[in-house]
Amino acid sequence: FMLRTFLQLRKMSSTLIPQVKDVDIDPSGVFKYILIKVTSPNSDGQLEDKLIVRGYAECPYHSDINDKVTGELQQLKASKAIRDWRSKVLGGGRINHDAEAKDIKVYGYSQGYGKADHQLTVDILKKQYPDYNVGFSDEGY
Repeated sequence: FMLRTFLQLRKMSSTLIPQVKDVDIDPSGVFKYILIKVTSPNSDGQLEDKLIVRGYAECPYHSDINDKVTGELQQLKASKAIRDWRSKVLGGGRINHDAEAKDIKVYGYSQGYGKADHQLTVDILKKQYPDYNVGFSDEGY
């Protein structure tokens, strides 16, 4: 399982689709998040996939987060920063981000999208927050 996760992350590294940040979450608090696969053609026309994590307290529903991301991707396409794109929400959950303690906990699920692969989410978050304690639990909502 760990090897599969590593290979997926290597294949979907941050060098792919660099205009789209790997992580965009609130700087602290408890909020819903979604794990999204973004697909976009590179300069050679080859499709590239990238996993991204998004979470905002201002979004009461997981679908609101997806709406926000869709708007951002549409703006990137309009500005020609990316050529074309499609996205798929792979699941969701909640994040408890304690910036003072440098701790991020991932847990729960989305009623609309199902539970994200929290291990993948943690691996992506660890790249963005290397000096944090980042973990997950399959307990709770």
